Amino acid sequence: MVTSRWTAVPPRAASPRRRGAVLERAILDAALEQLSTVGWNGLTMEGVAAGAQTGKAAVYRRWPSKEDLVADALQAGLPRLEEAPDLGSVREDLLALCRQARDAMFSRPGFALRSVIHECDPTQVERFHGVIFDGVVGPTTKLIGEIVTRGIERGEVRADAANDYVLDAIPAMMMYRNKISGSEWNDQEVERMIDHYMLPLLLSRGA
Repeated sequence: MVTSRWTAVPPRAASPRRRGAVLERAILDAALEQLSTVGWNGLTMEGVAAGAQTGKAAVYRRWPSKEDLVADALQAGLPRLEEAPDLGSVREDLLALCRQARDAMFSRPGFALRSVIHECDPTQVERFHGVIFDGVVGPTTKLIGEIVTRGIERGEVRADAANDYVLDAIPAMMMYRNKISGSEWNDQEVERMIDHYMLPLLLSRGA
């Protein structure tokens, strides 16, 4: 009996075709990956399609422009800041919140968002204003307001501290120093900001 030295290789099963929400999630993830690695200027719809292992037509069918795709990718991917820390003092609460904001800023969606802010021209940045405010600035400011209000109720924070200028201070400082000096906001930098910048703004003279 002669045995063939060739062994038949079973055909490879075809990959299941992704549709609907599964395919959209893959495309959004690929857009975030492109933004965090090659930036806004390097991102292309062709590159996103390749990263998602789909055709370019599938991307354009859902998002007619690069701006539309990136806006949805950022909205879907940005970490949510939903609850203010409550650790018993305004200092500890602000430290914890700032660390959460820092971690969000340096997550993959955070890198993607910063590439948009740093590389887009003013007209393009205006397109993403709602994403930036609703996804980052607004939630952070709201939680700072809750921390400050609790501090006022405890008598720790001066009564007139809950105003827009004070509440905007932390997001403004974190975004400014990251963009201008490349600060990565390690724990020591966060503590210095709270101790030397925020607490003098907030604490009552008797605290």
